[in-house]
Amino acid sequence: MKGLHCVVLAALVACVQAINQTIVNVPGLRAVVDTDGIGGFKITLQRGDNAPETIAWIGRNWPMPTSVVSTNPLVLSYDEYNTTLSFSSTTVIGNRTGQIITVAWDAPKLYVLEDCVEYGTHHWYGGPQQKEQYWPIQNLNFSEYSYVTKEADNCGVAERYWLNSAGVFYYFDKKVPLYVDSKNLVNNSACFIAKVQPPYSSKRTRNYLIYDIAIFEDVRKAHEYAVEKYLKKPTGYPDELMIKYPIWSTWARYKRDVNHVVVLEFADEITKHGFPNSQFELDDLWEICYGSLTVNTTRFPSMKETIATLRQKGYRTTMWAHPFLNKGCEPWYTNAKNLGYIVSSETGNVDTSWWNDNGTIGSYIDFSKEAVRKWYMERLIKLQNETGVDAYKFDGGETSWSPTVAVLEGDIYEHPNLITTDYVRTVAAFGSLVEVRVGFGTQDLPIFVRMIDKDTYWDFRNGLATLITTLFQMNINGYPLVLPDMIGGNGYNEAPSRELFVRWLQANTFMPSLQFSYVPWDYDDEIVNISKKFVNLHAEYTPAIIEACKKAVSDGSPVNMPIWWIAPNDTQAHAIWDEYLLGETILVAPVVTNNARSRDIYLPAGKWYEQGDKNKVITGPITLKNYSAPLDTLPFFIKSNTVAPVYSALLVLLGVVINLLYK
Repeated sequence: MKGLHCVVLAALVACVQAINQTIVNVPGLRAVVDTDGIGGFKITLQRGDNAPETIAWIGRNWPMPTSVVSTNPLVLSYDEYNTTLSFSSTTVIGNRTGQIITVAWDAPKLYVLEDCVEYGTHHWYGGPQQKEQYWPIQNLNFSEYSYVTKEADNCGVAERYWLNSAGVFYYFDKKVPLYVDSKNLVNNSACFIAKVQPPYSSKRTRNYLIYDIAIFEDVRKAHEYAVEKYLKKPTGYPDELMIKYPIWSTWARYKRDVNHVVVLEFADEITKHGFPNSQFELDDLWEICYGSLTVNTTRFPSMKETIATLRQKGYRTTMWAHPFLNKGCEPWYTNAKNLGYIVSSETGNVDTSWWNDNGTIGSYIDFSKEAVRKWYMERLIKLQNETGVDAYKFDGGETSWSPTVAVLEGDIYEHPNLITTDYVRTVAAFGSLVEVRVGFGTQDLPIFVRMIDKDTYWDFRNGLATLITTLFQMNINGYPLVLPDMIGGNGYNEAPSRELFVRWLQANTFMPSLQFSYVPWDYDDEIVNISKKFVNLHAEYTPAIIEACKKAVSDGSPVNMPIWWIAPNDTQAHAIWDEYLLGETILVAPVVTNNARSRDIYLPAGKWYEQGDKNKVITGPITLKNYSAPLDTLPFFIKSNTVAPVYSALLVLLGVVINLLYK
């Protein structure tokens, strides 16, 4: 809101000269709102004997307010702009103690609101999912970036949560028409901007910038509270077979060249080479046209027979599904359009595009409408009954597939992210074999959220490096049930090399599930044998993965986190992006550099069993320089006093028996 200065209105109103108001004052912690000499206000935090730190710069482009309405809470009024700014605080007591400062702007929609946070020397986590998922996220660059789920930058998860290594987090209300700028408007800072512009509805009458700043003793305690209060926890976890054994997808290997013969030959290859499976995923293209949900009988003369044959061979089957209807896919497109089942823009346009519009025009099914959700589900259930398919892989779901600006049902202040929420909640009803690729406020669902398509590179160009950092981004945003994308990437640029394929599989081994499309036997016997080794290792440690999933359900604990999770005050651990945890006891340090046969590994405090061998004990904190990791080796370490896999499996089995008895 540049150009607003009290001097312009001096003849009309009097401005508040200065603010210096303590809003938190508890033993060891004090927070003060002060007038800033450049513009707006700063919240300054004093913790113990530490130097004061600015944790927010509020309204840097606004003039001084007209009046102080109250001091507890602190409410400031900008009378001439019909705008208020308030500060309030709450003390958190219980398992974790902390302070919550709530900042709330309320303005007419024509005004832009902007508050900034300096990164300082801290490391930052969370934020929107990105294609080049640098980590920690202060390394990302955003230029007034709309904070919604969207195809651009693989932004499938866009929770409004930013956490730093000092135990402070920022959580923005879902009604805020939010944009984020990183390191452009203000040096070494993130600025959070509220403005009623596309993709947000022009029908909003007010503009809000509302967020909580939470202050806790350390980064772990802060995140645990965020899960409890804001992000929530899953109500269950995916199918255990889907966790233990690989999913085999047609997509990367065959793209759209699938038919009855190809599918069965692929299944036979998997079995012939001695690999287990949880399910067979039939991807694009099995429909007669996109959105018909009708089998192309030229490719699959009898889908029921195809799926029955797969079942006889020991495979469950899922089919690819999506929320689109292409123009010309008749009669389904015209029927849906006439019924008002397609998302329309504020100008009445229903045309959009997506990756499979094939030179025609696409449309986006409007899941914000209850009647549409029922219609879509009924069609999928009918297809399931006709074919015998076990479940579906659901693609798409981002807000950006809508024509701009979308007209949706529901609370206008929750548009456009509402369509992502409604889509995911609808399709999750198909049960524990379901996978989706988007999320907004859907952390409670007991299904896998898949990483959006990875590219076949080693580095941060959406390659192997981002397999780990995307895992972190999703877990920290409250999505611990992560389905990593296909091993080796999708091959849009080229097929994975033998080395990239193996290192990708190794990096994936202690994540919740394995998903193949490119196959080991396309390389050589060495790669087949190495691949079997790590498929078996994943299966061996499945009880530990399931335990971690159960803990996520019981108390919201993440499944895979950065290593600072078990060393929240270890400043060296705060910056590490290429090691991860399974639960709190298994540390994994995959090789993610081409041609590397060793790497440096940092182990936090504690006693660690090298490769799980209790005869090889390493005491941390320690950096292992040039740790040997030949092509067939995945470095991993198990913290002492950890339950062994076999005993862990018995505990899981006991839990299942107890559940059955009580049912």
